[in-house]
Amino acid sequence: MSSTETSDAPPHPWAGQERERLADLLDSGAVKLGIHIRKMNSPGSPVYRYGENVVPAALILVSSFLGTALVHFYVGAAILAVGCWWWLAKVMPRVKDGVFNRTAAYVLASDLNFDVYWARGLLSLYAKMPDGRERVATGRDDWRAYVRSFHEV
Repeated sequence: MSSTETSDAPPHPWAGQERERLADLLDSGAVKLGIHIRKMNSPGSPVYRYGENVVPAALILVSSFLGTALVHFYVGAAILAVGCWWWLAKVMPRVKDGVFNRTAAYVLASDLNFDVYWARGLLSLYAKMPDGRERVATGRDDWRAYVRSFHEV
């Protein structure tokens, strides 16, 4: 078919509404959104926050240096060890959840945002079907076609 001919097939019922339908599918739990957290939690990303990444690490290091300088090397090492545990066990899960939530809100705010981050390979979609099959869409796939495929389900 040439570009001047028109198709006689009716448009898909969700045509032009894929992002809204995707938001509905995500809310219902039928589809899960995957986000490359490490890349989204880096300087230059629209969801990166310096404060949640730099301040806790700086606090740990400064406390460790002060403990070493003012008391003893072992106190500084203990502060560093406890600080590292705190960073990994308490801070990083909150940072990860925050980056995920901010990214999801950002990409679902407009088609352009979703398209840009989809094309960069930072997003993926996953669904476990009632019959046990798993369906995945990544940057190589057409996310709009993936979402439209749920109209029949």
